[in-house]
Amino acid sequence: MTDSTRLSPGDPAPDFTLEDAQGKQVSLADYAGSTVIVYFYPKASTPGCTTEACDFRDNLDSLESLGYRVLGISPDKPGALQKFVDNQSLTFPLLSDPSHEVAEAYGAWGEKKNYGKVSVGLIRSTFVIDGSGTIQLAQYNVRAKGHVAKLRRDLGIDA
Repeated sequence: MTDSTRLSPGDPAPDFTLEDAQGKQVSLADYAGSTVIVYFYPKASTPGCTTEACDFRDNLDSLESLGYRVLGISPDKPGALQKFVDNQSLTFPLLSDPSHEVAEAYGAWGEKKNYGKVSVGLIRSTFVIDGSGTIQLAQYNVRAKGHVAKLRRDLGIDA
């Protein structure tokens, strides 16, 4: 439970179905044929997660014009996600993974160090999944600030 296997480019992306902020079921399979950026974040409405979510929101039009779709996943319940969406005017789906099963399947749940203290929880991670469901890019322990700019550089889509 504490150490999930990390994914690498070329691995099949684990499929999932989770509830969004409105309680609607959303599956990775719904995005078949599209390139999807799936990012895991620890907790809605916290400073780092707000910075990262707003970064994706502010770059969404540009990413979508290049064919990328964005999904955010956290352990938060749909009600907390809806509040986050409303407060930050987020324009992409946020999905609820309270049992952290999906995070575990992606290797985004495990031991992490914060200010020298080791704990088990969500590891801020981002995955780019191509239209056939294959991992193109897997990033673990990403920094919230400037993450989208780094992701764009790593994908070769610098604006």
